[in-house]
Amino acid sequence: MRVAISADDDRGLESVVSPHFGRCPYFVLVDLEGREVRAVRTVANPFYGNHRPGQVPGFIHEQGADVMLTGGMGGRAIAFFQQYGIEAVTGAYGTVRTALEQYLGGELQGAEPCAESVEHGHGELPAEGEYEKDEIGRLREEAEMLQRQLDEVMERLRKIT
Repeated sequence: MRVAISADDDRGLESVVSPHFGRCPYFVLVDLEGREVRAVRTVANPFYGNHRPGQVPGFIHEQGADVMLTGGMGGRAIAFFQQYGIEAVTGAYGTVRTALEQYLGGELQGAEPCAESVEHGHGELPAEGEYEKDEIGRLREEAEMLQRQLDEVMERLRKIT
């Protein structure tokens, strides 16, 4: 099985999970045999900073992924992954290693569209070039997602201490 994980850097299993798969600079591809890691490869996102709906899921499909782990993604992206037969999973955070362990342990499952996707609906595809124009909206969405992740980590720390 091959798992793709959105990443903010190119450090493999030690990379930080990106909060949004389409806007991440890298993907870490992890080949598994059962729960054992067989190979790890980091690839640059060729659509980083400017993509249209469907391009990034298509790229992940070309990489032979069976699963896509990420912090968040839009509803259309989830639908594209379903069409490709790739399991989309949102809610990942921390390092790629941690997200992978959470997925394999059953703690990380399912995909929900991000807030921006819900706000904009799941109807018509945007006009060419329109999808990535609103940088302020993207940054707000990522800040909200990071705040939720921070809140979850702080809660886990409170439970431990």
